Amino acid sequence: MKLEDISNLEVSFNQLLETLLIKKAENEQFTVSLSSERSQFTRFNQAKVRQTGFVADGWIQLTLIKDQRSSFREFPFTGNWEKDWQAAYQALQELRDELPLLPIDPYLVVPSGNNTSREVHTGNILPAEAVVANVLEPVKELDFTGIYAGGVVIRAYGDSSGQKHWFATDSFTLDYSLFISSGQAVKGTFAGSDWHKEAYAAKISEGKQQLQLLSTPTKQLPRGQYKTYFAPAAVADLLSMLSWGAVSEADIQQGNSALAILSRKDKQLSSLFSFKENFQRGLVPRFNELGEMTAPELPIIEKGILVNSLVSSRTAKEYNKTANGANSSETLRAPELSPGSLTYEQILPSLDTGLYVSNLHYLNWSDRPTGRITGMTRYACFWIENGEIVAPIENLRFDDSLYRFWGENLVDLTDFQEFIPEVGTYENRQLGGIMAPGMLVNDFTYTL
Repeated sequence: MKLEDISNLEVSFNQLLETLLIKKAENEQFTVSLSSERSQFTRFNQAKVRQTGFVADGWIQLTLIKDQRSSFREFPFTGNWEKDWQAAYQALQELRDELPLLPIDPYLVVPSGNNTSREVHTGNILPAEAVVANVLEPVKELDFTGIYAGGVVIRAYGDSSGQKHWFATDSFTLDYSLFISSGQAVKGTFAGSDWHKEAYAAKISEGKQQLQLLSTPTKQLPRGQYKTYFAPAAVADLLSMLSWGAVSEADIQQGNSALAILSRKDKQLSSLFSFKENFQRGLVPRFNELGEMTAPELPIIEKGILVNSLVSSRTAKEYNKTANGANSSETLRAPELSPGSLTYEQILPSLDTGLYVSNLHYLNWSDRPTGRITGMTRYACFWIENGEIVAPIENLRFDDSLYRFWGENLVDLTDFQEFIPEVGTYENRQLGGIMAPGMLVNDFTYTL
């Protein structure tokens, strides 16, 4: 998408905002949120193109607020002023009719402040006509399955108090798997704002090496506790659980948080564990659904001690807390786990005998108050003896507490991090991801 096209959409969005400001009644307030994209999607199976196409999409959410009541409507945003304003005006009229019928919301937060921001991140992603050749060339002899999504994603916000934000980023994700005839697979992701041919080739080369190791007979392991190295992708899977009832201040206040013990200072994690929200990489917008700006960096856990939770304005109003720019669901948007001192060359020697886990899936809380997480190993996972890879393993179910594997059993974190991107495309392309190192843990518990 050309910069000129982004500018035209921005002009249309601003015009919509200005017209709503003119049309609103004196005692009305509103917020307008935009989600838009211009994306190329290409799906591969057995190193062949199975589906490809271009998506131009955009949606506006208009929320009207009056007399401690609020409601919203969604409608398409095309960039065509006449069509967009017709849809917006119809939504405005429907909301005016609906609001008097709704109950009063005692914790309703109305837009305030004068925050403004504008970020446009241009990249060097593949032109649509070059996607297939660049993706398939290094994998043409492999059983390669995956989906490529690339293009411009836009998020924007404006409201009746005068706040206005515009965020546009040029990016791509490639979510893929390499299979062998036994059904074993190597999972990988490649993402960014610039397509680097050499970096992609290196990822595929690493995958080919793991495929060779997967070709040997698998080893069945009895349930028990094993020293385990988790690759960055597996660590990211574990960290993502913190968005499900852990770092939210509302969950802490309501007794639903897995970090409740940590918040009461009854316990702390390893001093090696430091976790934060880092918006300085420019991967996601810093503004939330009310136009509030989060700090460029927000520490959450420092050296094992909980120093901040995610506090939305609504939660702050209900529990007399101070908001810190969290979104309404109080979930992580730009999470980053700080690295440690374990070098890449030291991973297998330090593991010595145990499990090398590349990926996890089916994660869930098995006992949230005690921080217990259950899930399964997946894809290229190996049994290690004396610092050498011996055999791939059958999938194992695990069940362990974050107070153990990020607490007394955490041996070290790698001195390097990997960006594990969000690859979801339901309703729209998801932004951001998790910056995570690998980690080495003693006595991780496998139950099946």
